[in-house]
Formats: sequence, structure tokens, C-alpha cells
Amino acid sequence: MLASIVALALVGFVATSASSNGPSGAATLPSSQPSSGSPASIHDAGGAAAIGPSAPPASSTGSPPPSPDVASSPPPLTGPTAHAGLFPGGILIADRGNGRLLVVTSDHKVLWRFPATGSLPRGQAFAADDAFISPDGKSIVANDDTHDVVDRIDIATRRIVWQYGHYDAPSGRRGYLNGPDDAYPLANGDIVVADIGNCRIIEINPGKQVVRQWGRTGVCADRAPFTYGSPNGDTPLPDGGLLITEIRGSRVVRLSAAGKVIFDIHVPVTYPSDAHLDARGNVVVADYSSIGAVVSVTPRGRLVWRYRPLSGRGRLDHPSLAVPLPDGTVLINDDFRERVILLDPRSGRILWQFGVTDQRGTGLNHLHIPDGVDLAPVGIF
Repeated sequence: MLASIVALALVGFVATSASSNGPSGAATLPSSQPSSGSPASIHDAGGAAAIGPSAPPASSTGSPPPSPDVASSPPPLTGPTAHAGLFPGGILIADRGNGRLLVVTSDHKVLWRFPATGSLPRGQAFAADDAFISPDGKSIVANDDTHDVVDRIDIATRRIVWQYGHYDAPSGRRGYLNGPDDAYPLANGDIVVADIGNCRIIEINPGKQVVRQWGRTGVCADRAPFTYGSPNGDTPLPDGGLLITEIRGSRVVRLSAAGKVIFDIHVPVTYPSDAHLDARGNVVVADYSSIGAVVSVTPRGRLVWRYRPLSGRGRLDHPSLAVPLPDGTVLINDDFRERVILLDPRSGRILWQFGVTDQRGTGLNHLHIPDGVDLAPVGIF
């Protein structure tokens, strides 16, 4: 997801815990074990069973380097330094249960919100699953899978200026969608969307014509590049290809710009959601389950790390999106715990949070099923 995230350099990263929520409570990393000859080790940052990381080398004095401190809580983040340091342009959140979009700063100020009076077509409601800022910074594309439409929202006027699909009419017919997910605006003005119920990914131009399709409409089998099993993720990549997430078979497929399969792997999760590539080319994907998880695997499918606390503040409940950032942290939508969090997978610590854990609401710092997130470029809002 996000060309804006790939391009973003986080300036002066400052760790923070969410106000009123404290640290995650995740366990320390498991004790060291050999990694069975693999050049990279596997670890579990959340306390569930896994192969431990390779032991780090001892220092020249014979003492091992200090282990990560996961117990202490960093100081709260406040003021302009927080905004400029952590998320310079703010974070766009698709607050699905509340039927709104919010752009918030790292110190929890709301910069922009949608809808306003007159934003929506007459007779329509809004419940965006995901929302992404266009490359030109002038609009937001939101997929409303509840109502089977994709919307383009003009940021300046806060109005829906373009819509594809037929409201509340799921279908595989021409011009229709069936459970659209991950609708990404592309630099050429087109939109690429995973049409889950129709088992296809399509690219739609501004004239509402389908100019490209991956998969066969209504054929739901994981046989890339010919067919796809309920694809719910279609992350655009810098090389012009796509990273496709398939619910059926728990698979992630990387396609080249020409549609050639670069890799097709099984990921060790129950319900994969919205895979992304990190800075090293590994796949990071959320497990949309009641005891949720985020995992990282290599392009060959080997587990690198897993975050899956079974209880406590760190436990995830149906996380729908995990976006790896350039500094190694991961931004996560923890849908049913009503929060967006920034995770350090190396220590298992939650560094920042928006939303009050397990408390849905519309007031200050409250969310209800936050299902999508994007980092805003500086100066848009």
C-alpha cells in the first residue's frame, strides 16, 4: 500500500506510547537458539511459540550486548516536535464504524475530516474500508465494500466527485463491483481495486472503463496468474507490478508490470489481509483473526518474525492492515480493539497509538473499527 509511505523519510523518529494506554505489555524476545543454518533468524515478538533468533555476538569484554528494554514506557509526545518528527504530514484513517475519514497528527490533533454537509450523493451513506491519497495530493480514493462502490473524494471541497460501481448492488456485470477492497489511486489517474466477491483485480480509468483485469470474473481459485482466490489486497509496487493477497489458500503473489508471477507463496496466517513489501523485500501481512497477528516472511515463504501476543494490551483483534515503514516499524490497524498502533517488531513494543483500546466512540481520540490507514505527504492537510 502506499507509494507515499515508500517515498516518505521519517524525520527525527521519536517513540511514544498512546496517552491513557501505556506500553503494549508484549513479552520480550524468546531465548536464543540456532536458526538451523538459515542466514536470517526467526523470532516472535509477541510471546507466542516460535524459533528464537540467533544469538548475537559477545562484545570484546565478554559481556553480551544489552537486550531490548520492553518494560519502560517512553515519554508522551506533545507539541509541534511530535507532529514534525513522527508523522510529518499526518495519518489518514478510514474510521469505518463511524462512517468517516480522519487525518490526525502524532499528537492526536485532527487536521481534516470527511464527510461534511453535502459530501455524499443523495440517499447514500459512507463506510470506507480503506482510503488512499492520490499521487498528486488532490484527492482521496476510498473503497466502500459495504455499499459496493469506490469513491474519489476531492480534498479541498470534501465532496465525492467520482464513483464506480452501483450503490448497494453487488454484481459481476459490467460496471459493478462485489465487495471492493484496497482501491489505490495510480499516478496515471486510474484506480486499481481488488474486487473480492468477483475474484479479480481490475484497473479503472477516469472514464469508468476497465482497462486491465487480473483473474477471471467469478472463478475463485488460487492459480496465479490465471485466477485468484478471493483477492483482498492489490498493493501497487514501485516497479509497476502488484502484490496480491488471496484469502483462499492464504497466499501472496507478486506480479511484474507485465503480469508475470515473480513469487507465489503461502503465508502462515489464517486470514491474510493486505500484504506489503518492507525495505528488504520481505512480505509483511496481517492476520485478520480474533487473536490477530502480523508476520514477515521472505519471498520464498520463510518466516522472519511474528507478532502475536495472546493476551494483554499487545493482543490484536482482527488487524486488517500492517504497513512497514522505512525505519523498520509497522503501522497497524487493530480493527476490533478500536485503535491504530505503531509497532516496533524488534522489541514487541507499541510505540504510538490513536484510539482508546477496546473503547469505541466518536469523541476525542476515539475510533470505531478503524479499517484503513495511509501516511499523508507534508503540506496536503
